[in-house]
Parts: sequence; structure tokens; C-alpha cells
Amino acid sequence: MEYPQVDYPTHFKRYCKTLTLQDDSALIAQYKRAHAPDAVWPEINQGLREIGILKMEIYLLGRQLFMLMDTVPDFDHDQAMAALATLPRQAEWEAYVAQFQQAAATSTADEKWELMERIYQLD
Repeated sequence: MEYPQVDYPTHFKRYCKTLTLQDDSALIAQYKRAHAPDAVWPEINQGLREIGILKMEIYLLGRQLFMLMDTVPDFDHDQAMAALATLPRQAEWEAYVAQFQQAAATSTADEKWELMERIYQLD
């Protein structure tokens, strides 16, 4: 599949993360529906923007999720994730999506999504 790209008028940081879903096709389908356009709670998208995330994409292969997260240039990952956890409805959202994920229901987004290491870049 092809996905259009957005050019930013400034430099940005990119983070790549991964998470594993439960081994249940019905739960995976429900997780996909929960992330459909207009399905994510407005407070969640607003909170992501407030902490400096410019764009976020999540891809799925089997049970494995892969997230691309583009942020403002001065983004501090640890500080931003701590701030995100305190925003309205964030804990409620994390508890809701935990049913689909192979993670504890009380885990924060930062505890569930593991940062990936880039091992190659074509320049």
C-alpha cells in the first residue's frame, strides 16, 4: 500500500515504537475500529498535539504494531510521555486499549510502546 507523505516546514524528530496485540482476531479487529478516523477520543488526539507530536501513524502486521511518531525538534521523549500520562482521559484511554494489547491494564503508553533502534537509513 502507498501512503502520502507530509513535508514539515521545519526540522523534526522521529520515533519508532512497537507493541504486540493479544492473539485474538476479534480483538485485533476491534482495536483497528477503535483507531479508525473519528473513533479516537478527541481528548487523546489533542493531548498528543499538546505534548509536541506533529504526526503519528500506527501500522499493523499480524499482531505486531509499529508506530511512527514525528515530533517538534526540541521534543524530550521521557518528559513528554510523563506529561501525556497526566492529561485528561489518557489513563482511561490506556485502560480501554489495554484489553487488546499484550500489556497490563495499568500500563501507561510509555510502558507499553517500546522504542525501536534504527539500524539502517538510506541517504
